[in-house]
Amino acid sequence: MKQGVLTVLVVLLFWGMAGGANPPMSEETEACLRCHRSVTPGIVADWERSRMARVTPAAARSMISKKRRVSYDCIPNTIERIVVGCAECHSISIGIHDDTFDHNGFPVHVVVTPDDCAVCHPVEAEQYGKNIMSHAYGNLQNNGVYRALVDETNAVQTFQHGKTTPGRPNEQTDADACLYCHGTVVQVQGATTRPTAFGDMSFPVLSGWPNQGVGRINPDGSKGSCAACHTRHQFAIQMARKPSTCSECHKGPDVPAYKVYEVSKHGNVYGGLRDEWNFKAVPWTVGKDFSAPTCAACHVSLLVSPDGEVISERTHQMNDRLSWRIFGLIYAHPHPKSPDTTIIKNRAGLPLPTELTGEPSSEYLIDAAEQEARRANMKGVCLSCHGANWVDGQFARLENTIHTTNDMTLTATKILLAAWDQGAARGLAQKDSIFNEALEKKWVEQWLFFANSTRFASAMMGADYGSFDNGRWYLSKNIQEMMDLLELKRKR
Repeated sequence: MKQGVLTVLVVLLFWGMAGGANPPMSEETEACLRCHRSVTPGIVADWERSRMARVTPAAARSMISKKRRVSYDCIPNTIERIVVGCAECHSISIGIHDDTFDHNGFPVHVVVTPDDCAVCHPVEAEQYGKNIMSHAYGNLQNNGVYRALVDETNAVQTFQHGKTTPGRPNEQTDADACLYCHGTVVQVQGATTRPTAFGDMSFPVLSGWPNQGVGRINPDGSKGSCAACHTRHQFAIQMARKPSTCSECHKGPDVPAYKVYEVSKHGNVYGGLRDEWNFKAVPWTVGKDFSAPTCAACHVSLLVSPDGEVISERTHQMNDRLSWRIFGLIYAHPHPKSPDTTIIKNRAGLPLPTELTGEPSSEYLIDAAEQEARRANMKGVCLSCHGANWVDGQFARLENTIHTTNDMTLTATKILLAAWDQGAARGLAQKDSIFNEALEKKWVEQWLFFANSTRFASAMMGADYGSFDNGRWYLSKNIQEMMDLLELKRKR
């Protein structure tokens, strides 16, 4: 009798996890699929290939902890033993979604958000919310210094009466540029009626759409988009683990992670051997499933040794293995304590984590002990393939690069400060933009492009990119060009 019960349980578990058998789906999802197989066949095909179409939340929860891909303790009974389909994602929490509308008799919303995904993945959603990425929209738009840089970058310039004048970029330009990655604010602007294969239908009109930026402000008030990494509608873990996913926003020259990875030894191994790797395995076994790190291996994934020992826990807080923040800001500095960087003010009152002369605004940044803990987390990943001497030597080089690139940025900043002081450029004292003159633009390139590239190349062992491609040579060349411009301005 006991053997019979065990057999039934095994069969039920197999049924719920898919194999040859199809686990049950809700009537609402079946209704969605009946229409959308002809209307949006690509979306349906993607979902049907997904793990969500084959594994119920109950079956996913039944896996041993290391293999588990859900993190809920409690889940609504209505979805526990059915597959997560169209209705389960697009009809959840409809009461707090401003984009909810009636669609063929079903209340649905357009934008699926981290709060929706949190029904099954609450730990991942909470961790993601601790990322600077999840606050990327506000950190850019609500920082006066960086908003001014966006305006100078995206504005259409006109030439009249012998001078150029920048306008203010419109919302569509911003959404197509910086906010593509940082995220837009998605809001309902009304409704429109469109002809469809099933007759005229009403749909909400959304501003800031389409967008899947990492800091998107959603109609339910949540921040971010899981689809930035887990692309709809397969949500494939193998895609999130491959560098091409990260490359969408981390390509450069301001964030050249992917460019550096391509020319690094790790990228070389990935390019040559990736067809032999198992990108689907959970946990991810070093040396068995893959033989060189990808972005996910270093920053996200649950890594284990071949004997099952945990090397690094899974995390969706991307910076908890990072001791330094090496890109996007004027100087590299310890990571901010809060993902909302708009709360930071330096002594000069600017919304920056350092002074213009480089001193850190330490009260807003993690301390040395936390830096060391994060450094140890990252070293643990490296030590799964390399000896301690190799790893220590690599980290020592990175620390040196952080200091030298900060020094080269400081030199460029001193030139700019001299130009402002001597009237060769207009800056903060004149309440002018600090990004609109040639000397100022070169100063931005010094830290936003060249110093960033050099640090990434050092961190990821892509040396040439940080030397002559977009790094140290240009740090030096840029300083000379800034000096030449300053001398020219002095002579006028």
